Amino acid sequence: MTMESVLETIGSFEEAAWNLVGIPVIIIVAIYLTIRTGGVQIRHLPDMLRSITDKAQKDENGRTRSLSAFQAFTVTTSARVGTGNIAGVAGAIAMGGPGAIFWMWIMAIFNSAASFVESTLAQLYKTRRFDTYKGGPAYYIQRGLGSRSGGIVFAVIFIFCFAFSFTSLQANTIVDAVTGAASEFGMEDTTALVWILAIVLTALTGIIVVAGLRRVAQVTQNVVPIMAILYILVGLVVVAMNIDQLPTVVALIFGEAFNFQAAAGGAFGAMIMAGIQRGMFSNEAGMGSVPNVAATADVSHPAKQGLVQTLGVYLDTLIICSVTAFIILFTFPDTTVDANLGAELTQSALVANFGSFGAILLAVIIFLLAFTSVLGNYSFGEANILFISSSETLRKIYAVALTAVVFLGAVISVDLAWTIAGVTMVILAMFNLLVIMEMSGTAVKLLKHYQAQRKQGLDPVFLASDMPELRNVECWTEEDMKDYLAAQRQASTAS
Repeated sequence: MTMESVLETIGSFEEAAWNLVGIPVIIIVAIYLTIRTGGVQIRHLPDMLRSITDKAQKDENGRTRSLSAFQAFTVTTSARVGTGNIAGVAGAIAMGGPGAIFWMWIMAIFNSAASFVESTLAQLYKTRRFDTYKGGPAYYIQRGLGSRSGGIVFAVIFIFCFAFSFTSLQANTIVDAVTGAASEFGMEDTTALVWILAIVLTALTGIIVVAGLRRVAQVTQNVVPIMAILYILVGLVVVAMNIDQLPTVVALIFGEAFNFQAAAGGAFGAMIMAGIQRGMFSNEAGMGSVPNVAATADVSHPAKQGLVQTLGVYLDTLIICSVTAFIILFTFPDTTVDANLGAELTQSALVANFGSFGAILLAVIIFLLAFTSVLGNYSFGEANILFISSSETLRKIYAVALTAVVFLGAVISVDLAWTIAGVTMVILAMFNLLVIMEMSGTAVKLLKHYQAQRKQGLDPVFLASDMPELRNVECWTEEDMKDYLAAQRQASTAS
């Protein structure tokens, strides 16, 4: 059997799995969780903005006990906002027309309820490790459902899919973008450039990830805001340059949202599948990736980080993906183009607006997007490595292995890794979505507990003793929450 036939076979299975099982389940679970949480993703938007600014507690040496809510947010955003926001949106538009964007917005709003539930559960069942917390789906599968073996199966699949397959893809994308920009300026032979980029990327990754999660958080909390602002500014400049076309493009998005081609792709996921297959789920809500870092935040209530990560879905899809959509649609309102163009469609749009400089601009943006995604994927994988074994040696071996994957991904074709990763993503998504649907009652209890304290004018604090019926809860004792409790009592007395 040739490599082409292997790719074709796996690709056919992947497409069938997403069409027949994946997308329908995502839609059903998103609607179910939205109803069960009472539309938490809409009702609590002010609380999302408030919670993201919460400070982490400090130990006796003045060092924060773990990551702050904002640091955890930037690490997860670094992985969420990747090349899928460029290639995925372009592919969705090419497949489903401008109306695809409308349905991406709708799915993001509904599916953000899944992000709230999974991140809240990750916070509840987190555990302490040295100077940070750790947690995620593997942990709440073990602690909440009582299945250690189920957690291990999830962790192994997750490490292969996110930590290794997608890391190689992000590295490959960086090299393609930079060499593409170099070719735009007349460089015919880019072989040497490829090897230089591979070495630089490998060195940067190794320096950061071998040091662990705190180093990753320090980098992402500085880079992610710059990355997001830069891309948004590019979008605003393109809008300003084409302001006369803005009403036409907006009308195009809404007007075509319900035609046969767009509506079919949007409602059942076909038009979004290009983004899922080529750049991960745009916002990864419900995929089981984000909770691995959401668990590391030091917050006063599990629901707080659930709300913060819901905000991350909005940033990713309603803002970042929309920027890509407007860049493309201003330049190519007639989207009857090759659905496989992906990032090349976005690149062509930027070149049309900025000349050859647009190619460099996109290369810089993709570098930031993809490299921070590598760091985010490392963080996701680390939580699952530590679930299997808490050995620091194993963690460092994993860090070195991921660094090696960056090098390999930069210099080789990754078609097979891409296709296999797409299949494992289906398995991961279904696994996690069914788990969080089963455990959603616990997340709703925590949400009601949070809301009750908010109605009293308090900054919510959760203690495990508040819900003794929840077993295997480790990190929510009075000692763990002492600073938060003191601040709550002080605020209550002052009022």
